[in-house]
Amino acid sequence: MAAATSTELQLQSSDPASSRRGGWSTFPFIIGSLAGLTLAVSGWGTNLVVYLIEKFHVESIAATQIVNIVSGCTSLLPVIGAIIADSFGCFSVICISAFISLLGTILIALTSILKTLRPQLCESGSWFCSSPSKIQFAVLYSGVALGSIGLGGTRFTIAALGANQFDRVKEKEVFFNWFVVIMYASAVTGSTVIVYIEDNVSWTLAYGICVVANVISICIFLLGSRYYRLVNPRGSPFMSLARVVVAAIRKRNFKISSKAEDYYHGEDTPKEIVASTPIKSFEFLNRAALITEGDIRSDGSISKPWRLCSQQEVEDLKTLIRIFPILSSGI
Repeated sequence: MAAATSTELQLQSSDPASSRRGGWSTFPFIIGSLAGLTLAVSGWGTNLVVYLIEKFHVESIAATQIVNIVSGCTSLLPVIGAIIADSFGCFSVICISAFISLLGTILIALTSILKTLRPQLCESGSWFCSSPSKIQFAVLYSGVALGSIGLGGTRFTIAALGANQFDRVKEKEVFFNWFVVIMYASAVTGSTVIVYIEDNVSWTLAYGICVVANVISICIFLLGSRYYRLVNPRGSPFMSLARVVVAAIRKRNFKISSKAEDYYHGEDTPKEIVASTPIKSFEFLNRAALITEGDIRSDGSISKPWRLCSQQEVEDLKTLIRIFPILSSGI
């Protein structure tokens, strides 16, 4: 057995493909893509309120409200991106989101290039300014929405992918330190240099730089694909919580049992846990773990995941519900 193990280790170490995966060799690609994506988003996002007022003749209050909505979405979307990445993998989510971000940046840049995609200039010596058409607004808002979605799927998902490249805690700490430094340095550069170009040189040139930065970041990220250590997705924990809710609703007409053996406790569960009954708080959710006909296969595994959950999954959701008031107080 020991000989076989040592042989396997020798084969793994002699495999050049496995030795190249992960580690600091992936650092330039991950950080480079982060810098480009952050520069692009901060370039068009920081000065968006001015662009709306000057080029689209949006009133200052309305423009501020639009930017606030965009800011709120960019804060929420990374959570959704993380959930999707848990289910489908960080690499796939980053690739798709980066291209979505590029498409959004291109649409925003087109509104500054093509006169047909923005309203006419205000008449000289007059306060009258033509309002944007529905198509012009649609193109601009589509670009902003796609750019925000792309940001949500890349910024912190890249951090997770980067952390997966290292085994030692110390190496991960160093990586996250540089991740934060590069992210904020890129944001500051976009918020100063590109904004200066927008205000004093040309909106078209500034947005063109954002497009180029986005393209370069995608190229850098894809160039490092052969070196990345890709961890198989294990599924999002939020999916198990959703399964509890769905299973409880589907079994709403079943009577709750007081017997521990009527509930599913999972495979290879210790006997002392099997002997315990579900906690009575939020009793409605206990139906999700209630065993009914056809829920379990002959080997003891779940045959219908969206109809039966383990008792532990039910208790996890209950715990989350109990602490939600504390979590919400910090929002």
